[in-house]
Amino acid sequence: MFLAWNEIKYSKTRFALIIGVMVLVSYLVYFLTGLAYGLAQDNRTAIDKWDATAIVLTDEANGNINMSMMGNSLRDAIDAEELAMLGTTPNVVRPKDSNNEDDKISVNFFGVHPDEFLIPELIEGKAVTEDHQVVADISMKEEFGVALGDELNLAGSDLTVKVVGFTENAKFSVSPVLYTTIPTYQEIRFEEQDQSPAGRISAFVVRDDNLNQVTLEDDSLRLYTIEDYVQELPGYMAQVLTFALMIGFLIVIAAVVIGIFMYVLTVQKASLFGVMKAQGISTRYIALSVLAQTLILAVLGVGIGLLLTVATAFFLPSTVPFMANPYFMLIISGLMIVFALLGAFFSVRTVAKIDPLEAIG
Repeated sequence: MFLAWNEIKYSKTRFALIIGVMVLVSYLVYFLTGLAYGLAQDNRTAIDKWDATAIVLTDEANGNINMSMMGNSLRDAIDAEELAMLGTTPNVVRPKDSNNEDDKISVNFFGVHPDEFLIPELIEGKAVTEDHQVVADISMKEEFGVALGDELNLAGSDLTVKVVGFTENAKFSVSPVLYTTIPTYQEIRFEEQDQSPAGRISAFVVRDDNLNQVTLEDDSLRLYTIEDYVQELPGYMAQVLTFALMIGFLIVIAAVVIGIFMYVLTVQKASLFGVMKAQGISTRYIALSVLAQTLILAVLGVGIGLLLTVATAFFLPSTVPFMANPYFMLIISGLMIVFALLGAFFSVRTVAKIDPLEAIG
């Protein structure tokens, strides 16, 4: 470590360039990871907010909740510890009396029952107490300027809803969620008021610690675990896999770049290492110094890249779906350092093959 650190202090410019490359690559990896995770979470935060274990859809819906439609009387066909009715439908809203095309907002309406566990926790305002009221995701306020008491018109309809509260972490398929009553949902989706026992909904959400005991007594229904259902969301898995491969390749590229730099530096110092060997300094000591030098460079580069990512997150607009996951950042940091050390082993092999007489001559 002594030899490695002193050489870095002596050749500041050379090693600063190597650290700079590592900083840029790690910063890119961290930033893409934050974007990928944030975008993935925007597909599912409203689902995670349920704190549920499963969801029941119609079998013909093929896992797509917007294609699922059933009567709420089917509750009796589901044997589970706790059930909640859910109606979902995508729509477009804009502030009342606004004719500006830029004011349109793509949203998802969630029709929920006021006495069931799907009711969201509020961070501002009050809960829905009557029809045509909604509790909106806080992004409606942060990104679009929607305020408490604002009325929103629905696209292609004369129906208007009033924002009475805000919640957080409530996005579904990248769009903010508006929670409302079951009758309001039915009116939006079916353009009619239907409060009869056979009223139509999209799904039943299940809370049950033992899903093996949940039974469906109607062949038209199908039970999905929450994770299985999330994987069925359109484009979700393709997006996650694409970013995962991209980030994985970037980590490998960073390791290769550091390995190449260290190999070139080692070859350039072949004569110096030869002199050190002739003086009796062991190959093991020199090899450990090369690995220690790589470790210092990797830790500095990765650490600075991580700090830059955290700093950048504070200045990003709310419209950018960036979300840092500490566990992902820790794992990626470890992988980049480990792979950089593996790349340095090529330099170690070069050190081991150096003949003192040939290097000096």
